Amino acid sequence: MSVLSEDRRPYPMNHILAMVLAGGRGTRLGPLTQDRAKPAVPFGGEFRIIDFVINNLINSGIFKIKVLTQFKADSLICHLHDAWNLSRMLGHYVDCVPAQMRTGQTWFTGTADAVYQNIYHIEREKPPLVAVFGGDHVYKMDVKQVVDFHFARNAEVTVCAIPRPIYEAGQFGILEVDGEDRVVGFEEKPAQPKPMPDHPDQVYVSMGNYLFETEVLLEVLKEDALDRGSSHDFGKDILPKLIRSRRVYAYDFNRNVVPGMTPRERGYWRDVGTVDCYMEANMDLRSVDPVFNLYNRQWPMRTAAKSRPPAKFVFAQEAGRRGVALDSLVSGGVIISGSLVQNCIICPDVFIHSYSKIYDSIIMHGVDIGRGCNIRRAIIDKGVHVPPGTTIGFDAAADKERFFVSPSGVVVIGKDYAW
Repeated sequence: MSVLSEDRRPYPMNHILAMVLAGGRGTRLGPLTQDRAKPAVPFGGEFRIIDFVINNLINSGIFKIKVLTQFKADSLICHLHDAWNLSRMLGHYVDCVPAQMRTGQTWFTGTADAVYQNIYHIEREKPPLVAVFGGDHVYKMDVKQVVDFHFARNAEVTVCAIPRPIYEAGQFGILEVDGEDRVVGFEEKPAQPKPMPDHPDQVYVSMGNYLFETEVLLEVLKEDALDRGSSHDFGKDILPKLIRSRRVYAYDFNRNVVPGMTPRERGYWRDVGTVDCYMEANMDLRSVDPVFNLYNRQWPMRTAAKSRPPAKFVFAQEAGRRGVALDSLVSGGVIISGSLVQNCIICPDVFIHSYSKIYDSIIMHGVDIGRGCNIRRAIIDKGVHVPPGTTIGFDAAADKERFFVSPSGVVVIGKDYAW
């Protein structure tokens, strides 16, 4: 481990500027991103995907946050306005920055271009360090520990990384590091990845979260913007260039421990970019000892606070007509009227009428499920009214005729779907 130079002493976390990339299309989420950006997709009942990165930054003491949006951003903008109204008097903000074509006549052409088109925010704020984080992953991270690592290594760029099975390499950018954690190679979604030296069955995956010395970031963004052969992407273009000329280090996310974290949670990170991954990550929340815990008071998870009545479970006298929820998360404003809910995530303001049975599903805001429905392994998006007696998730052929069905068989019914 290198020694800090005299002119590289740590500064307060609230001096750091965070740029959150939240402009992705999220096309692999099917109907869930038909009307909204991927970071705006509901998660865990009360939250949106974007909430997790913002909670991580704020819990770590970073209060200057720019969220860069682009596609189908209205829902995301409304949520950020409702949930993240910080005090500008104290220099705190979570600003939603729409694509504005400030540096040309095109929309964002890549992740690096998104930051470059908003480079004036960095130049105006003059932070000593810039955190460029993705807005579409589910995890907990104490960013202070990443900053400490960055200083200890005397790094100019730090890439957050995590070991993953080698068969997943085709989905991610893969880092090659030396014995001092310095990045010596990078491949974007390689067909034949280089495994970790001590673990031949694993690869070192970039999480898409970066810390940059400000002058380094400004220089490389301006150079990249002039390169007509570049795709203007941090993974494909920026990192390979910086590895050759700058001190780039990889921070192992498995080292990161947030206050109050249980041993099972350590190293939990999910890219919820497909319907199946999204479903699995939601289901991770339900167990008695979850691998991702929303109830850690030392690392609070905040979102938009809306006034709703408590969840209500009614009818207990009549056999087969009891309002019951087992191994499930049930949000405020929900009424389970004489039905069984098991292994589910129920979002706010859902009404489930009597004699229905719902298993292993995600029911989003304002859904109304009629009497006598049988639903299994389904995601029902906002505002859907499911007719009485409907069966979903038991006949694959019939489901595929009407709805989007994922490779593993999860049925997705899009927002405001009408029978």
